[in-house]
Amino acid sequence: MKRSFDIFFSFIGILIFIPFFIIIGVLIIIDSKGGVFYRQSRVGKNNKDFFLFKFRSMQNTSDKKGLLTIGLRDNRITRIGYFIRKYKIDELPQLINVLVGDMSLVGPRPEVRKYVDFYNQNQLLVLSVKPGITDYASIEFSNENELLGKSANPEQIYINEIMPAKLKLNLKYIAEQGLITDLKIIFNTILKIIK
Repeated sequence: MKRSFDIFFSFIGILIFIPFFIIIGVLIIIDSKGGVFYRQSRVGKNNKDFFLFKFRSMQNTSDKKGLLTIGLRDNRITRIGYFIRKYKIDELPQLINVLVGDMSLVGPRPEVRKYVDFYNQNQLLVLSVKPGITDYASIEFSNENELLGKSANPEQIYINEIMPAKLKLNLKYIAEQGLITDLKIIFNTILKIIK
């Protein structure tokens, strides 16, 4: 049931957003050097790596300077990147990940391997389900970049405070998952973006 839901709505979403994708792609190319899409290896279901798609919102060499985005005005973020990150437009290409089956519309946000290596045995349970575009943690920590930007040691804050809190919410989702829960999360995500 969930897979059918994901296939139907990701396919419809891609069809609806194709003209918008083209406009965003052109703006990204005009704004800075590099491709339209950004691919990053993330950890998915059953601890298997996959490539997550996003619209590129940062300079090409940004990963070499760290995996975390620090603050809303991280100097690696491009001008169009600031806009598409603010309204979560950079996440829309993940509809492709959903369509091919790497991700679901709703599920724990996929993490990079570097941080998954810090998970304890209980936290590894989040890898028993497909990762998603949105979840409880995406809503609760929509201002994560701002929180990290206020810290003297962003990576330490992420590993010791933010990541465990997000994983706790992910485990809550796994315990409550179902179509009604997913619809509520999608609705609350849209509300959060509008606000």
